[in-house]
Amino acid sequence: MAVTDVPGGRPLHVRWLGRVRYRDALALQHGLHRSSPDDHLLLMEHPHTYTLGVNADREHVLRDPASVGAELVQSDRGGDVTYHGPGHLVGYPILHLPGKGGGTKPDTKAYVAAVEQLIIDTLGDLGLPADRLPGYPGVWVGVGTDDPRKICAIGIRVDRGRSLHGFGLNVDPDMAMFTHIVPCGIPDKAVTSLRAEGIDASMAEVVDAVVARAAQRWGAGGTDRHDVVWRHRDSDLAPFSLGAGPGELAGKVAGPTRGREPVGVDQQAVGEGTSVRLLGRLAEAGVPQGLAIGERKPEWMRAKARFGPEYLEIKKTMRELDLATVCEEAGCPNISECWGDGTATFMINGERCTRACGFCLVDTRHPEAPDPGEPERVAEAVERMGLRYAVLTTVARDDLADGGAGQFAATIAAIRRRTPGVQVECLISDCKGDPASLDVIFEARPEVLNHNIETVARLQRAVRPSAGYARSLSVLARAKAAGLTTKSSIIVGMGETFDELVATLADLRGVGVDIVTIGQYLRPTTNHLPVARWVTPDEFAQLKRIGEAMGIDHVESGPLTRSSYHARQAADAADVETVVPISLG
Repeated sequence: MAVTDVPGGRPLHVRWLGRVRYRDALALQHGLHRSSPDDHLLLMEHPHTYTLGVNADREHVLRDPASVGAELVQSDRGGDVTYHGPGHLVGYPILHLPGKGGGTKPDTKAYVAAVEQLIIDTLGDLGLPADRLPGYPGVWVGVGTDDPRKICAIGIRVDRGRSLHGFGLNVDPDMAMFTHIVPCGIPDKAVTSLRAEGIDASMAEVVDAVVARAAQRWGAGGTDRHDVVWRHRDSDLAPFSLGAGPGELAGKVAGPTRGREPVGVDQQAVGEGTSVRLLGRLAEAGVPQGLAIGERKPEWMRAKARFGPEYLEIKKTMRELDLATVCEEAGCPNISECWGDGTATFMINGERCTRACGFCLVDTRHPEAPDPGEPERVAEAVERMGLRYAVLTTVARDDLADGGAGQFAATIAAIRRRTPGVQVECLISDCKGDPASLDVIFEARPEVLNHNIETVARLQRAVRPSAGYARSLSVLARAKAAGLTTKSSIIVGMGETFDELVATLADLRGVGVDIVTIGQYLRPTTNHLPVARWVTPDEFAQLKRIGEAMGIDHVESGPLTRSSYHARQAADAADVETVVPISLG
């Protein structure tokens, strides 16, 4: 192969994703492989994990992985057993491969050689000579001596002309973890690492070197790179996410309350109180310290409150049935418009969240047990309101084994028993990425499966410290693989760049997301993340054009847009079909 091994001018999206569970990385790979028109290079570390290739010999796992704090995972890559963990750089190129000899079938051997050469060149750039060892895949040091040592394992899969899986490079892992397996099924050869070979390079430096070589080799159509934060420290987080509580409510109270706390339309902070630690964290992330507290919002951010009879009727129904809505709990600026239009988003699994995201107003006190009567009460409310489109969302329930998935399934079933023609959209948490829990929701067949990415890769840790960029993409990829219409949301104005927003849209498009909503962040309280800037209506319109040009069916983008705003209209635009319940007699 030539230096540029993947012709065709496709963009190469490079993402450093931090530490990602293997199952999430696998789902994300398959989602990009199935849906993306572009090429990708995913770079990450895994927690302690042993993976088995399709032809691996289980006898090469010498010790129970759980006894050393590791997972054992069956993979669909080639090769035998290998180790992944902190200090071990994993790279997953998902590329459109050229056909062998001008045909359509890729030259797998040539591709493996290209991946090996990528690592050989990278190690050379870092000052470590490396080469191939005849008869043994991967990259080796000490070739030509009596002591060849493997520093990088290669295990790939090629399906429908595209690559999956890739390489695992030992930067500075715990080398003792390799003693519990026969690495790559080779009993008589040693493994080594950059550190063991005397190369004092950080993971960030190694990633930079890999990306430079990958862009040269595979980036003929241009390369964009975006990273999650490199350091995970408490000082990265807002006071709210550290458990300091919400602080003082921001802005003017513009509407009724549920009796616990005001729900405001104008939510930009008006008092002193932004912490020095928070401002320092934002500066380290390259984010300006934000708008001056009390700065007047632009005219396009001013929602018009309309508390007419429809609004009051919905409020009355919610209180009579003891139901919570995210419209109230999260202080949505569109509450009067949506309720006046006869729509609301029901929040199930209670109203107390087990996570403390830096942008969200929802109650974070210790949650109560799920209410078994809640699904029927939601279904009754949908029927009484005469809804054609019902939106269900949830607080995160990490305290529950299924993450609250069972309550979603029960509520969908209850709605369809009472009003079979109603379309249901579910805005779900990530259920910690647990496939069994997610499948409970997927099998209930909501018309739209919504899970929010919320922000760009760089700001994930600050904005939602208990979630993850790769995990959210993997949830959406799993939902798409289950045949569901998928949706996600981005909040803007928290310090991201326009290019980062375009990259996030590309990632959502890459896993097949059908609907995206984009709206301006409004600061709920003084302990939440500050507003970095007001995004203009022209920028929102441009993001809509870019997202839809990428192939996203519908992008709802505007200053006051929220995840469930115009949900029915967005579903109609994406041509969502209604699920018809099947009677079993």
